[in-house]
Amino acid sequence: MTSLLDSLNAPQLAAVTLPPAHALILAGAGSGKTRVLTTRIAWLISTGQVSPPGVLAVTFTNKAAKEMQTRLAGMLPINVKGMWIGTFHGLCNRLLRAHHRDAGLPQLFQILDSADQQACVKRLLKSLNVDDEKFPPRELCHFINAQKEQGLRAAAVEAYDEWARRRVGLYAAYEAQCQREGVVDFAELLLRSYELLERNEPLRRHYQERFRHILVDEFQDTNKLQYRWLKLLAGGGAKLFCVGDDDQSIYAFRGADVGNMADFEREFKVENLIRLEQNYRSHGNILDAANAIIKNNPSRLGKNLWTEAGSGEPIRIYESYSDGDEARWIVEEVKALSREGHARAEIALLYRSNAQSRALEHALFNAGLPYRVYGGLRFFERAEIKHALAYLRLIANTDDDTAFARVVNFPTRGIGARSLENLQDAAKAANSSLHAAIPQVAGAGGVKLAAFAQLIVKLREAAHLPLPELVDHVVELSGLRAHYQNEKEGQERLANLDELINAAASFVAEEGEPNQDGEITGEFGNDLSSFLAHASLEAGEHQAGEGDDALQLMTVHSAKGLEFNAVFISGLEDGLFPHENSLSETRDGKSGLEEERRLMYVAVTRARQRLYLSFAQTRMLHGQTRYNLPSRFVDEVPEELVKWLTPRAGKGGFAVASAPTSFNGVPRRSESSRSGSGFHIGQTVMHAKFGLGVIVNAEGSGTDARVQVNFGAPGMKWLALSVARLEAA
Repeated sequence: MTSLLDSLNAPQLAAVTLPPAHALILAGAGSGKTRVLTTRIAWLISTGQVSPPGVLAVTFTNKAAKEMQTRLAGMLPINVKGMWIGTFHGLCNRLLRAHHRDAGLPQLFQILDSADQQACVKRLLKSLNVDDEKFPPRELCHFINAQKEQGLRAAAVEAYDEWARRRVGLYAAYEAQCQREGVVDFAELLLRSYELLERNEPLRRHYQERFRHILVDEFQDTNKLQYRWLKLLAGGGAKLFCVGDDDQSIYAFRGADVGNMADFEREFKVENLIRLEQNYRSHGNILDAANAIIKNNPSRLGKNLWTEAGSGEPIRIYESYSDGDEARWIVEEVKALSREGHARAEIALLYRSNAQSRALEHALFNAGLPYRVYGGLRFFERAEIKHALAYLRLIANTDDDTAFARVVNFPTRGIGARSLENLQDAAKAANSSLHAAIPQVAGAGGVKLAAFAQLIVKLREAAHLPLPELVDHVVELSGLRAHYQNEKEGQERLANLDELINAAASFVAEEGEPNQDGEITGEFGNDLSSFLAHASLEAGEHQAGEGDDALQLMTVHSAKGLEFNAVFISGLEDGLFPHENSLSETRDGKSGLEEERRLMYVAVTRARQRLYLSFAQTRMLHGQTRYNLPSRFVDEVPEELVKWLTPRAGKGGFAVASAPTSFNGVPRRSESSRSGSGFHIGQTVMHAKFGLGVIVNAEGSGTDARVQVNFGAPGMKWLALSVARLEAA
């Protein structure tokens, strides 16, 4: 028994050896929560307080469940595989398999993954003759899953207009189809399990009496239905031991409700609240920065991370002129870390949104550094990017059958499989490309194919446009932008498409314009074919193989649960991180900015030894240069913890850039202002009403001079300098 508890610190020991009672364990990042959970189970069993079948342990990932089983097997001489340890979905599946008749399911019911569910919805819409452009299958799946996660069947969903009633009706039809086919989706596993226990009193009582101790990992990530499921099982007197960290609740977009922690404390009259604050991962300066950032969130249960590992190195902050400069600087720092002996696999490059990876990938590609995009696809491998590139390839060459097949019916334009088969037969008979064979196809399918051919003609007519404008035109006219605007989670795909426009603009800037003789300089030049070749090369080269020592690129969301020796957090600008949507967003009365700050807290606490923060004065957006304010999160890091790698002006402002003096004719800080007022584009200024801002444009002179200022949350403002009281910050 002593050896089981020997490795625990005082708060961990207190948590593990609590008497049978409800408990909430606030486990900070890197504080040993998995050790506490597994040791608690082992201690309860070894002291005879519960038998192995009397334990229910819930985790959020299969990896975490296997880790828990492995550790328990090393602590106790028992067969842990028979214990009820698993994810919510895994445990509900086990329950439904054991009681399939009571649940109204066939014994061998099948589980639909997300792709299967979407295919199921597509079949449903087709059978009902419903236009899948008005009710996109992906969006309808999100709607159905969201209702189920709230515990709502179709009959219980309120509909206030005709469109909502149609959608609820499709939910009801989907339920009927799944029941008829004997299949369940992931959200159904939990909902049906809850309904089974709620209505079947003997079965509910059986499991309530069986599970005397219920332990929950990552409790901050539970949604409303998961919490109700836990309460139902604990209704017979079982003790709930919930471990979580409200400061790391970052999945509200998936339905996670951080308020479950406070509700649990109140509803179960929890007297045992233990904070695990000693961190075994990071050096002190990193933890002090994380503590300073997260304390600005008012609605938190509160804790303060600390370590015995010492302060470590200061946090390095770098201000670049542009996103391209930022990426090149990161590459040079990575090279320096490698020379110091740091494995590339222990270096992470984090960003707020997937679209930001493009500039980083480009710089890494040019430097020949292998990398791996963790939990996602490389930029040029993403579906929406491949769709846009396919349209561009058809502009360059209408005989490109691969590109044609990819987008002939995307976005959906009613061209079915039979029409495409007829087209393929016609092309084979004529020994031509699919596009060239379109006039040979008759009937309704031929009409729709002819309309697609006309779309390609219109796109080709725009081939004379500058490359960034051409890409923008293609994204718009092809219908890709409208398609993703209609998707519930399409904003990230739209951001990636905008980043493709930026990639085209950067390509032109880097490869050079035609000279006086019309000769295009650079390795590729700046025409469409060259850009497509460039995209193909970046998509196909430098992908790290399994086991290679490669840099780790990922969004901050993907980084949760991971740790690295060195971490770069890039793009720290207001509007990017924190995301612009969060500045005015509220969820259930709580600020979206609070979740963004928790996301920053997660990012900072991924670092063990060295942490880099970086931001850019200018960043490409939709092919245009945008001036941003530094992220407020940078200002929330105490000055005594940081080492600025570039000069710093003042709190909330930019330093003087050490960049070239001009860019496309737009004055920078070292040039005279077009307004003739002493102000210049890129300068940080203060306004009595709107606060800090950055000048992004200027026009006029004398009494007619005016400037456009980005004030962050208040937005963009044009100010007449003869009236506005504007001061240099």
